Order: sequence, then structure tokens, then C-alpha cells
Amino acid sequence: MEEITKYKTILSAATGDFRDRGSKFLAYAYPVLSAGAVKDKIQALKKEHPKAAHHCYAYRLGTSGAQYRAVDDGEPPGSAGKPILGQIDSMGLTNLLVVVVRYFGGTLLGVPGLINAYKTATNLALENAPTTEKWIEELTNINFDYPVMGEVLYLLKQAEATIYRQDLQLFCTVTAGIPKVNYDGIVKKLSEIRGVFLKVAEHEI
Repeated sequence: MEEITKYKTILSAATGDFRDRGSKFLAYAYPVLSAGAVKDKIQALKKEHPKAAHHCYAYRLGTSGAQYRAVDDGEPPGSAGKPILGQIDSMGLTNLLVVVVRYFGGTLLGVPGLINAYKTATNLALENAPTTEKWIEELTNINFDYPVMGEVLYLLKQAEATIYRQDLQLFCTVTAGIPKVNYDGIVKKLSEIRGVFLKVAEHEI
């Protein structure tokens, strides 16, 4: 079986707005890389919409798809979080959070109506979000002396690595996502540079 080397996600945040019998469903889609980022986005939306009846959400993280959650936030079980996650999955996306903020309009929609509303609001947000394919990366911490910085950064650029953090002082530290497809070759070249130390970080991206 051919190894999967890329994944699909959204490039930037996007919104969708669906209304049904007075209720407003405002969907917010965000690219995220961690559960911590998910928490921050949800807290920010709760501050932005303190009078909303519900803040329902779903996310999927990682390239294996193993890390996910669907939350109904007081709506009937399975009527909000699951439909949101279903739209994320139907588009084959990951590293993505969708929060749907509901303002109650006074009329009960019933479970089928809620499923339709949360699904539609999510779909509208995702249709507005630009998507991209990214390399599956191995997160790696690289420590090295300042004099070899040029060599290290050149190799990372050559490998199409993503720099997530860098501290370029007398002794330098870089956290980079190295595409798995290029990983072994680049690690070998980096290891051959004097004074370079590599350590695989916690997870893939």
C-alpha cells in the first residue's frame, strides 16, 4: 500500500451563517494544530458571544485522524457535534476546528432540524475556507552553534520544512516540521554538520 505523504486542511479562518425559524447558527472554521489551540479558540468565541445559547464544536487533529472530538454543548445528544464532524470528514480535512454558535430564536427545531442546521452552517463555513494540501511532517528540534546556521536553514528550506519556532542566538534552537517523504535524507545531512543535535519532538503534523 502506498504511504500517504500529504493531508488536506484549510489555509485560514472562515465563517458561515445559517438561519432557521428565528435561530441563528454562526459557524467559525479555524486551522489548528493542537488541543490547546482548540481550547483558546473556543474561549475567545465564548467571550465574543456571551449571550449565545450554545457553542457546539468538533475538531480533528493529526494525519492519522485518531484525535477528534464532537461536543453538543447542551443540545440533544448527536444533534450538533456529530453533524459538524461529519462535514469536516466528508471534505477529507484535518487539523481543523469548527465551532457553531447558536442564538435561540424561540422555536424548537427538533433533532432533525438541529442536525440540518449544524450541518448546513458548517458546510457554509468550509465552502468559504481556502483549502490546501500539506506534507505530513515529523516535528523535530534542532540545536546547533550560530556559525553553522546558514547550512542548517539552507537544508531545511531544501526539504520544504516548516519552521514553527526559532531562537537564533549564540547557541541556536529551531523546531521544524520536516516532510516525512524527505526526512531520512535531510536528517542524515544535518547530522553530518559539526555541532548539530537533533531530537524528534512529540508528534507529527
